[in-house]
Amino acid sequence: MYELLKGIRVLDLTTTYLGPYATQFLGDLGADVIKIEPPGGEVGRSPRPSRSPEMGAGFLNTNRNKRSLVLDLRKPAAREVLLRLAKTADAFVHNMRPQAAAKLGVAYPELRAANSRIVYCFSPGFDQDGPMAAQPAYDDIIQAISGLSHLNRDSSGVPRFLPTIICDKVVGVHLALAVSAGLAHLLKTGEGCEIEVPMFETMVSFLLVEHLSGHTFRPPTGTLGYERMLAPNRRPYRTRDGYMAIMPYTTQQWMRFLECIGRTDLMAQDWVSDPVKRSANVDRLYQIIADAAPHRTNAEWAIVLKDADIPCGAVNSFEDLLGDWQLESVNMFQPVEHSSEGSLTAVRSPFKVTDMPKKPDRPAPRVGEGGISLLRDAGLTPSDIKKLITDKAIGPMSD
Repeated sequence: MYELLKGIRVLDLTTTYLGPYATQFLGDLGADVIKIEPPGGEVGRSPRPSRSPEMGAGFLNTNRNKRSLVLDLRKPAAREVLLRLAKTADAFVHNMRPQAAAKLGVAYPELRAANSRIVYCFSPGFDQDGPMAAQPAYDDIIQAISGLSHLNRDSSGVPRFLPTIICDKVVGVHLALAVSAGLAHLLKTGEGCEIEVPMFETMVSFLLVEHLSGHTFRPPTGTLGYERMLAPNRRPYRTRDGYMAIMPYTTQQWMRFLECIGRTDLMAQDWVSDPVKRSANVDRLYQIIADAAPHRTNAEWAIVLKDADIPCGAVNSFEDLLGDWQLESVNMFQPVEHSSEGSLTAVRSPFKVTDMPKKPDRPAPRVGEGGISLLRDAGLTPSDIKKLITDKAIGPMSD
């Protein structure tokens, strides 16, 4: 981790993937992230594979650089502990529906009453000003209703989910950005704020950056959908021994590519040399790439296109990534020793901060790991802690 956010404390009530992915960014950058979990741990601990029931691979990959505290927020004593911690926190993050947060007594008014400077960020399924405000949502639901699964339909028109939790991760990045912006506001003005990051609206905004297309204008000048993205021939191209992405983009790159494949006859054609006309004929150009690709191997294409400074890349499998020379050279995959899970492979944070030392990451916590020191730091005495345990307001803990 880097210490860009050293001194910032974040109370993290997030679950599954969206929220924990967001708060892991904050922990990677040095914030003190306190993961508040229900008895038994949050639901995101359970998906397989795992070595122990509460430490699934997905949990390990989204919860490093955090401490865990188990609070049964259905009990008033546990809420009192949370609000006590909130007095020393800078941000509070969750991905519940506000109705659920209010039921637990952790809505914005309660947190603001405890700490008027708190940055309160949450990610519900839907904008709370709309008729679907109280509806539940998960990644698959948002993929469907945002238009993403339609965009990813197969050749027969059947919609498909992307085989990744894309909505959770995209919205998670937006949530991390919202917390960071709220913290900047706090540090500049001394004032807290509440920021909502709804999943549905965030993904619609994300997808329509390019796909609003002709409907950007009033009246529309064309259809919805970015033509280049939807071109039938935009795909990884079959080479002599595999598949490769080949992407001339600028006029100069197209000219060099046509030289590489012996099609200099096209270089003077205005539908190739003129960027506007080329955009209207992009699928025709992609067909030229598809026709040329099988004449060389991936390795041969890599040499030719690198010499011509044309973007390209072979299609990698996940197995290929583990041995990729670029990723190996920057130590993207790192060995980690976990106190309960043993030897692990971690995908490190992609951030790199110039002239700042990077400190070792803290592996994802076991249920309640770090809780005792948190409560001591909050001023609770051993007898206070013992009573909370007896009343089952807090769960098992360790340092």
